[in-house]
Amino acid sequence: MHAPAFILVNPQMGENIGAAARAMLNFGLEHMRIVGPRDGWPNEKAVAMASGAGRVLDNAMVVDTTDQATADLTYLFATTARPRGMVKTVMTPERAMEEARSLIAAGEKVGVLFGPERAGLENDDIVRANTIITVPVNPEFPSLNLAQCVLLTGYEWRRQTVTAEAEVTDTLRNRLAEGREVDALVAHLTAELDARGFFWPEHKAEPMRTNLENLLRRRALTDAEVRTLFGVVRYLAEREKGDTRGRD
Repeated sequence: MHAPAFILVNPQMGENIGAAARAMLNFGLEHMRIVGPRDGWPNEKAVAMASGAGRVLDNAMVVDTTDQATADLTYLFATTARPRGMVKTVMTPERAMEEARSLIAAGEKVGVLFGPERAGLENDDIVRANTIITVPVNPEFPSLNLAQCVLLTGYEWRRQTVTAEAEVTDTLRNRLAEGREVDALVAHLTAELDARGFFWPEHKAEPMRTNLENLLRRRALTDAEVRTLFGVVRYLAEREKGDTRGRD
């Protein structure tokens, strides 16, 4: 196993099983195990809700008891928001999936238990777990939908295994403008505005020029954006001079 198994214990609604499968596949997880689904198995509503993640359901292990679902696992997490009166380590999803990654890298077989929608996991299931996962939610409304909990945990697993840039600019296949291109745009716009007396009164002219240039340089412009702005300035300047090209 190169990823944790997600074990749904006594899930009540097929729709939630399907939504959980979809959430799992979103983050590269395909080891689903289902314990005693209330409405039986297979479930048409689960298949419909899973949409393109049907293969997670097709390959799911379906068993009658939690013992059967966890028999081959060596380390088990259990998700719950309620205190259980047991001495166990409690982790956030982020910390738990960091630990899961280390355990799996060391050759362990890891599983995560998710309880039914109505009341969550029973103590008989919780006691089997080595560690509890608790999501830091609003204490006045701590209940999470089954699929939501799967999604959060799956997201944190993905974060541990795939490096993602915290911020990226999509340039739509355009290159970013070079400094000299932006310099030319600033000079052209400033000259046109200066010729029309825009920078007035005189004692405010320099701050106005600085603000205008800062506006154009605040974000990285693409070459296409620079060309478009050049065209706008040129068009307005020609219209002001009496050129009749373009639409009224």
